Amino acid sequence: MNAPIAYPHETAPAPGTAVPVAPGIEWLCMPLPFALNHINLWLLADGDGYAAVDTGFAQDPIKDAWKSVLAGRRLTRCIVTHCHPDHLGLAAWLERETGAPLWIAQGEYLAAHMMAEQIAGYAIPAMVEFFRRHGLDQARMDALIARGNGYKRGVPEIPATYQRLFADRSLRIGDHDWRTIVGHGHAPEHISLYCAELGVLISGDMLLPRISTNISVMASNPLGDPLGLFLASIDGFRALPEDTLVLPSHGRPFRGLHARVDQLHAHHAERCEVLLAACRDEAKSAAELIAVLFNREIPDPHQTMFAMGEAIAHLNYLQHAGKMQRIEENGLVRFVSS
Repeated sequence: MNAPIAYPHETAPAPGTAVPVAPGIEWLCMPLPFALNHINLWLLADGDGYAAVDTGFAQDPIKDAWKSVLAGRRLTRCIVTHCHPDHLGLAAWLERETGAPLWIAQGEYLAAHMMAEQIAGYAIPAMVEFFRRHGLDQARMDALIARGNGYKRGVPEIPATYQRLFADRSLRIGDHDWRTIVGHGHAPEHISLYCAELGVLISGDMLLPRISTNISVMASNPLGDPLGLFLASIDGFRALPEDTLVLPSHGRPFRGLHARVDQLHAHHAERCEVLLAACRDEAKSAAELIAVLFNREIPDPHQTMFAMGEAIAHLNYLQHAGKMQRIEENGLVRFVSS
């Protein structure tokens, strides 16, 4: 039986402060303008300075918090786990302020440019048309169009150069070697970092203690199976020691990663069973199934985007598993249990 999840820290640090969580590792917590209202960032001792892991959303209060943190500290580099705005948002600003270069996987760097510049299947019109085919109503489509390019607001600029990170490589940071672990499903080429000597995993968004990270199908890859990729990726964490200290991007640091992987598998399996039951007697669209999957109202365009992407991800996963049939009629996509 796996050890239960335990939290060694009761409270998060206030914005602009840093709390030690392991030798040479400090925890920062920055605000976010969403229902998910915070992100954890990490400072790793790196010679005569610190390497940052993730940067925060591009907002003035977060810049002010960074200025407080960096008083008396030198930033050596910004290692970004993936391209989402709360992680990459201030990389260019930090590079300009401190000279710290961006280190990121190539897939994440290119995806950031595609979303920021609205290229091909990463543009808002492509997303809205994709959701229309999956049953989204006109009012919610109009709200998504009116919202515009939310990515660009969170990532107003991207560094012109980067140091490329690869899967399963050793990265020397200060006195310790960290192994890069690439995960899929949440982002194209998400980088987590594991230090065996310290017994620490910086999991990014791949392993969160209390919520499941968003898993969405993108308009550019409409038949993709990101949920299958995500579940396979987190299974890779089972190879790490059970007592590893996990430093997640959201929520408190925790131990019990094997138990958490089991919980996430169980959560998504249960959600899939709910969808199979809802589609047993008639074919339904992803938009019709949002209320079934989430069992609550989706109040705004930002959450509609995540909810639609995640509903389609579960339906595609079930189709790939042979448990759902996909029906396309009159320009609309519906699913029925096999």
